[in-house]
Amino acid sequence: MHQEIIILLQLLLAHVLTDFVLQPTRFIKHKQGLVLRSWFLYVHAFLAGFLSLLFLQDPELWHIAVFIGVTHFFIDYWKLKQKKDNFKIFLFDQFLHLVVIFLAWLYIVNGFVEIFPTLQNLLTNTYFLAVLIGYLLIIFPAGFLIGKATQRWQEEIEVAHKNNSLEAAGRYIGIFERILVLTFILTDNFSAIGFLIAAKSILRFSDKSETGARKQTEYVLIGTLMSFAITILIGLLIRQFAL
Repeated sequence: MHQEIIILLQLLLAHVLTDFVLQPTRFIKHKQGLVLRSWFLYVHAFLAGFLSLLFLQDPELWHIAVFIGVTHFFIDYWKLKQKKDNFKIFLFDQFLHLVVIFLAWLYIVNGFVEIFPTLQNLLTNTYFLAVLIGYLLIIFPAGFLIGKATQRWQEEIEVAHKNNSLEAAGRYIGIFERILVLTFILTDNFSAIGFLIAAKSILRFSDKSETGARKQTEYVLIGTLMSFAITILIGLLIRQFAL
């Protein structure tokens, strides 16, 4: 298993160097402007395969390097053909690269035969199922529940403060804070929850100069306490029944 993990890390290192360290902004713009006529697109794809082979240190795996290089070329070409280069496109682009790396890794370590047994073991593992359900609950239903519970206060302050906050920022802040709180609970880092509360309080309540700022502060505080209470309850239930 140790050697298998090393191989995966080698492939990931090659990808990180290729896609981030060795790809400055001017080269990215060169690709975006010329697409297939950009020499860097071909060099970039070659680097993806070459560095993979270099780190694997096994010439017999040259076909893996070719596979990674060719797929990297077509994934990047697909990305360049998109009308927008936004966060979603970036995430999907990286997801495709990681899928290729994962497939290459499975081939090298002969891991394809282990996929279904591993999935079967995970789906019958109490701890895995409990943690998975816990994270799904705090990301989706918990936010909906908090939104419904605080709707009347939200409507009360919406008119005065609708232009003073990023669109949907509160929802994403809530999701990330619940993920952090549940992670802290499952890893026995309860003290970090207090630090998170303090940090959020400083950032969210520092400006009280506006009219109605107290209402907004109280509204955010109610949502935060509900968010933390739900997440802590789910975390404690997981620790009680799945650990």
